[in-house]
Amino acid sequence: MDDVDQAKQSIRERVWALLDEHGAVKPPGAAGHIPAFVAAEEAASRLADLPEWRSARVVKANPDRAQLPVRVQALREGKLLYMAVPALATEQPFYLIDPQELDASFEVAASSNGAALVARRVGVEEMQPVDLVVCGTVAVNREGARIGKGAGFSDIEVALLTEARLVSNETTIVTTVHDLQVIDEAIPETEHDFSVDVVVTPNEVIHCGNRRRPRGLYWDHLSDSKIASIPALAVRKIA
Repeated sequence: MDDVDQAKQSIRERVWALLDEHGAVKPPGAAGHIPAFVAAEEAASRLADLPEWRSARVVKANPDRAQLPVRVQALREGKLLYMAVPALATEQPFYLIDPQELDASFEVAASSNGAALVARRVGVEEMQPVDLVVCGTVAVNREGARIGKGAGFSDIEVALLTEARLVSNETTIVTTVHDLQVIDEAIPETEHDFSVDVVVTPNEVIHCGNRRRPRGLYWDHLSDSKIASIPALAVRKIA
């Protein structure tokens, strides 16, 4: 790890421990995960009241359990939902979940296991422009700087959609977290990191003022093994 990676990991470990200490996360615990925090449903409900959410027709979301209530809410409201395939493990890295075409319940379709059974996988060339991005987070500050669990998938998803002109500077990026995940300290950022525009907790909505967006994929930040493990990247690298 370089200094930035070490600093990020230190923050992750502190927040994971804090969540576990306060019983603020569901089993199996926080460490190593986007925490499935207690009262995630309340955060999703608070997000659904925001004008940025109400005006969004197309939503892209992460597949983690913490944001399952957000994905279900999107489907209930008739929004078109794209959900990232866990670990971007297929050449078509997103699930297309259209509530108008589902035979399964919204709760099943919006789960990572359920989507694999009922949703079609799509590549970026088949997708519509995204109005709102929902990302999973381990820690975030009030300026919008965030840290995921360290795998870098959220950054790659946003970069892929940016290169395809499906995400722009006008696209709203939000995250839902437990109040304990909002920290009052600087979070180190690198060139490929994005910031969030809105942080929603079960008790608070934070509008952030520091909008940071990548221009696209930064290949020099990706190791050969990382590229090889993500089919959508491996195909682009060969091309």
